[in-house]
Amino acid sequence: DGLCDEATVRRVVRAAPEAIRTIQRFGVDFDQHPDRALRLGLEAAHSRRRIVHAAGDATGRELVRALVAAVRRTASITIIENVEVRRLVVQDGSVIAVVAAGRAGALALPTRRAVLATGGVGGLFCDTTNPAGSWGHGLALAAWAGAELADLEFIQFHPTALDGPRRPMPLVSEAVRGEGAVLIDERGERFLADTPGGELAPRDVVARAIWHQLAVGRRVFLDARQSLGPRFGKRFPGIAELCRSAGIDPATDLIPVRPAAHYHMGGVAVDSAGRSSIEGLWACGEVACTGLHGANRLASNSLTEAAVTASWVAESVAGTSYTRRPRRCSTFVPPRPDASVVRPIVSAALGIIRDGEAMREAVATLLPIAANSVAASGPALVSLMIAAAALRREESRGAHCRSDFPLHDANVRPSRLTLHSAMRAAAALDCRATIRST
Repeated sequence: DGLCDEATVRRVVRAAPEAIRTIQRFGVDFDQHPDRALRLGLEAAHSRRRIVHAAGDATGRELVRALVAAVRRTASITIIENVEVRRLVVQDGSVIAVVAAGRAGALALPTRRAVLATGGVGGLFCDTTNPAGSWGHGLALAAWAGAELADLEFIQFHPTALDGPRRPMPLVSEAVRGEGAVLIDERGERFLADTPGGELAPRDVVARAIWHQLAVGRRVFLDARQSLGPRFGKRFPGIAELCRSAGIDPATDLIPVRPAAHYHMGGVAVDSAGRSSIEGLWACGEVACTGLHGANRLASNSLTEAAVTASWVAESVAGTSYTRRPRRCSTFVPPRPDASVVRPIVSAALGIIRDGEAMREAVATLLPIAANSVAASGPALVSLMIAAAALRREESRGAHCRSDFPLHDANVRPSRLTLHSAMRAAAALDCRATIRST
């Protein structure tokens, strides 16, 4: 929506076919036609079928299976499991160590090179398709280290998570709508029928349309009975099993859905090699902001980005040498992060529809938590920085929708924040709120 970096987009698109072939060589069997041609799916806002899948609707699982196996059989890779990084240690503007905590206690790993690949921020929300631990840990590590973060206000909400008590919320893939399933309200009406693109409009459009239905008390359902019917289980075996576990037969029943926090377009600001503003620190995948997605990610581009940019980061890391050896550092370990305190705050203020008053109230609540060494300080810091970026963007663009600024600003610009600039902005807002209340 006006914020994509064109050079990055073109470079990723050119590199994508070879990245897919590389993944196949690692052992991922993408779905194919009988003639061995890749079976391509259609998803929201795409102009043609171009999405590869594995095992029907289990692409992520198959990728993880194959790549974990490849890592385990590579002798040069040392795997340290059940350890959580708590801080990056930076001296003289350069990474010198990673401080972590595990079952055996604290440890400091001296290093001149660190790569963040920690995923997104969905765990900051009550309704999310992400694991609870995906609260923006990598963003907090980068912010504490002094790195610049970019476009934090842009959080994508997937329109069709399975509406029920399970957390994280199971995802009902966009590919189901790509095969013809439609969205209806509880009266059986297609409320997106007159929207350009219909059920395959961009995710922000579909998510807001569902949000408006829910806001007036109507439930929303995905109807695949006519388009897929008895073929649903064969085409989408994983989703069919999720539905059955909730007492739903997607071949004959309506599937209740609602939007859920799904993907973060913002992240650590990186260059074309994945380098952050801190020497020795790289980022790739969802934790990075490369400029590929702009304000509103196109469906399935996240795995493409991760596959392509990971190779660029690897080449950059391998080609970087340092003459100074890492120095020893303290092994002080902060408390284990806990996002439960901030989830209600973030869900209320930074959801699909935002407004300045609610976000300012959220900042005032989050600021003292973020400023203290408590278990919630990391999640609160990330939430605070997202709110600060969202307040600064006084317009609606892509996944960032403000009811008090519903139009585009003609001055299209990316946003940049550091820990210090975000805390200054938050403190200034808090000070103004105090003055108004006295």
